[in-house]
Formats: sequence, structure tokens, C-alpha cells
Amino acid sequence: MLIKNFSKSLLLFSIFAFVLSSAGISQFISNANAQDQQQDQKLIPINIKLPIPMFIGTPQNFRVPNLEKPLGKPRPPFLAPAETKNVALGKPVSSTDDEPIIGEIELITDDDREAEDGCFVELGPFLQHVTIDLKSRHDIYAIVMWHYHKQARVYIDVIVQVSDDPNFIKDVTTLFNNDDDNSAGLGVGKDLHYVETSEGKLIDAKGVQARYVRLYSNGNTNNDLNHYIEVEVYGVPIK
Repeated sequence: MLIKNFSKSLLLFSIFAFVLSSAGISQFISNANAQDQQQDQKLIPINIKLPIPMFIGTPQNFRVPNLEKPLGKPRPPFLAPAETKNVALGKPVSSTDDEPIIGEIELITDDDREAEDGCFVELGPFLQHVTIDLKSRHDIYAIVMWHYHKQARVYIDVIVQVSDDPNFIKDVTTLFNNDDDNSAGLGVGKDLHYVETSEGKLIDAKGVQARYVRLYSNGNTNNDLNHYIEVEVYGVPIK
């Protein structure tokens, strides 16, 4: 009887071990296939069209903490899947300022990055934000924004977030935050302040999935107003 029970236990143990082993092998194969798919995905430099530079050099007399040092050379190419494109082009934009001081809010996604008069929108003072509706969920790889590059200046409390919630109450992912004192009330950020140039600011979104993109600013080193020339969102629609 003892030998019979032992044999039965041994059989059950063998079956249990086989199931675990099979599950482990299946998971291993699944992970390997996923890695192979990522490696097989062709990455190429995204085509970012840069506007005409409006000033030469980067002044260093800004009294701004945590200021990013100039790279001193063109920004390196940003790689993304081959089908990546600017999915913000022509998409609807909303803002906390319903009546901009200068320009129309639609200028933010009109494919014009120049800093000339008539190419930018000027929002009211203090903390403002704009929200782009991509109309569907996307894999987002990069966001490039131009506030105002006609002259060197630094914008304050620059925060970039994405979400599937149009009100940005839940499921919010912060991609960039240089608010070092939480004056915007969205948490202290560790990203650096930077001087506006014709290259714009590129933010690596790391393939985050979202429908809405929101950008904050809180005036600049010249005045309390907020400006946007263009915002580009490089991504791929989720099928």
C-alpha cells in the first residue's frame, strides 16, 4: 500500500513538473519571439524639417537654474520605426486660453515651424497648456516642439504629458518636466531647462501609447507670456 501511494505521488509530481516545464518553455519561446520582432523592426532616422535659424550662438547670461548646456553641434538623428510620421499634422488643438493674444491655436499643428510674424500663437500670462487630439491611440516615439526661436529665451515649467483621458485626470504619463519647484502643481521635475533654438526640443516618448498630448508652460525669461510655433508628434496608429 505504501509503495502504491508513493508511485501515485511520483506520477502526479511528474505530471506537475511536465506542465510547469511546458509552460516555462512556452513563455521562453513567446519572449524570444517578441524580442525577435523588436529586433526585426526596421529603425530609421525620422525626417524632421528644421526652420531657418533666426539667431546665431547661444547666449549664456540666463539666470535660470538647471540650464542645459548647448550641444555645440546638430542634434543626432532620432531613430524610429520606418512607418513613423508626424501624426499631429492638422489635428485639432485646444487651449486654456480661448482667445490668444496673437494668432490662432490651429497654427500649432499647421506644419509651419518658422519664427516669422504670423507663424506663432501667443497665449496669455502665467501657466497655460495646449492639448492635441490625435483622434485615436498611437504608439508615440518622439515629440518635437518649438515655442519661439526668433530670439534666445528659456520657457519656464515646460511639462509634456500624454493620456487617453481628454481631461488628463487618470492614466497620465509625464514625458518631460523641468518644473524644479512645483510651481505648476504637477510635481517637481528633474529635466533641464533649455534655450529655444530652431531645432526645437525633441522628447523621446519611448513608444508610449496614448491619444492626447498636453504641453504646459509658464512664461519665459523675456515676459510672462506663452508661445507656440509648432508641435510635432511622431508616431504610428495602433491598429
